[in-house]
Amino acid sequence: MLDSLPATYLGTLTASTNDVERPLVKGGPSGTRSVATVTKAAFEGPNISATMPDGIAAGDWLTVRADGSFSLDVRLSLRTDDGADIYVSYVGVGVRTDDGVTIRTSPRFETGDEKYAWLNNAFTVGMGRLTEDGVAYDVYQIS
Repeated sequence: MLDSLPATYLGTLTASTNDVERPLVKGGPSGTRSVATVTKAAFEGPNISATMPDGIAAGDWLTVRADGSFSLDVRLSLRTDDGADIYVSYVGVGVRTDDGVTIRTSPRFETGDEKYAWLNNAFTVGMGRLTEDGVAYDVYQIS
């Protein structure tokens, strides 16, 4: 049995979601639904530097549950500084605490670029937090 998981830091994923109005569908059978438009995103780490190209659609489909926690369903595309396109999707759970909000996600990466093909098989976890602009996740690959 493991007391901890072997993990390697891949980078920090940031997303701006606070600069566009979010429509709310309150009181639905699954909770309150909101769609947050991702207007900017970046992923910076030791082996990757990428941003979301202008004009690309991206969003965060958020569901606030009855207990105050929330689930995430996010999809966005990134382009590395050397021109590779990478699709990122993740689901996660957020919980409000006395210290703020804790968010845990599991990002999946897809690319056809040989240089970044290692991301296709990476199992990752993201440790997230709210920021002034939206969210930030420190992303780790589980070995």
